[in-house]
Amino acid sequence: MKAGIVGLPNVGKSTLFNCLSNAKAQSANFPFCTIEPNIGVVNVPDKRLENLEALVKPVRVQPATVEIVDIAGLVKGASKGEGLGNQFLANIRETDAILHVLRCFDNDNIVHVDGNINPIRDKETIDMELQLKDLETVDKKLEKVKRAAKTGNKEAQKEEAVLLKIKAGLEAGISVRALEFTDDEDEAFVKPSQFITDKPVMYVCNVDEDSAVSGNKYVDLVKEAVKDENAEVLVLAVGTEADITELDDYEERKMFLQDIGLDEPGSAKLIRSAYKLLNQQTYFTAGVKEVRAWTVDVGATAPQAAGVIHTDFEKGFIRAEVIAYDDFASYGSEAKVKEAGKMRVEGKNYIVKDGDVMHFLFNV
Repeated sequence: MKAGIVGLPNVGKSTLFNCLSNAKAQSANFPFCTIEPNIGVVNVPDKRLENLEALVKPVRVQPATVEIVDIAGLVKGASKGEGLGNQFLANIRETDAILHVLRCFDNDNIVHVDGNINPIRDKETIDMELQLKDLETVDKKLEKVKRAAKTGNKEAQKEEAVLLKIKAGLEAGISVRALEFTDDEDEAFVKPSQFITDKPVMYVCNVDEDSAVSGNKYVDLVKEAVKDENAEVLVLAVGTEADITELDDYEERKMFLQDIGLDEPGSAKLIRSAYKLLNQQTYFTAGVKEVRAWTVDVGATAPQAAGVIHTDFEKGFIRAEVIAYDDFASYGSEAKVKEAGKMRVEGKNYIVKDGDVMHFLFNV
């Protein structure tokens, strides 16, 4: 699962990507510095994993990860090929969620592609380009579907109605994610089309250091503009985060954060938020050889969770031994949890909960 960082040129995308992945993507004060998308596999910060490590004292620890893609800056006209538009739009289509970076700081030394700072205009520019691209997709699909619908094909008629609703929405400047469909319509006709504006989105307001804790006037404008979108807004001083990343000493980083009023790097919050945006959750395995965080979709069953470790585990699934993370942390060991009668045995229909500590029994 991938989250793609998008935005206009020079809003801080590559700097943010560097903070998240520690990969040094080129960042420069001119548009189109990033041409090929940079991809970073980022560890998901999780205090629960650290606590399990302290209790179990394993040989190794493996955190959950999320893939972050740094996509080059979009400009007005991208849907018609302006800038490096078509290539970038294709890169966005391949991601599962969007981290939309908006410039919410003043700095005369960093040029803005449109000449002045206006995050709402910037957001609308990106939205419009993505909507235009989706409109192109809808029109192509409608050509084929209409022919089948005219022959009396019931499924084609249903699909035509959904596509016409999407077309009308996009023409009115409404993204696909903001339109309402039944679960059946969503599964059958919306999801398979992979509309760019159907992807979940989080707005990242890139602010100056003084605004890292409480935001500023630009952030307030963004929050007001997206209040009906059911989207998260995260405030991040990306330049400051970059400075923190450069510090090798943990204590120095801690002092830096305290000086600006933060209890942890904003990038850590962003990674966890991206993980949730992708509809992901974590379960743990905890043994002396390894304590590990595994990633599953929210709503995954115990056999599906077992299959993440190995497909044979899912095929031959018998049962799962499950300990709630809070019980493991409270009692301090698997043996003490068992003594207290807090370990549960669950079958094939069990829905995994975030933080479960699991052990699978299988037979192949």
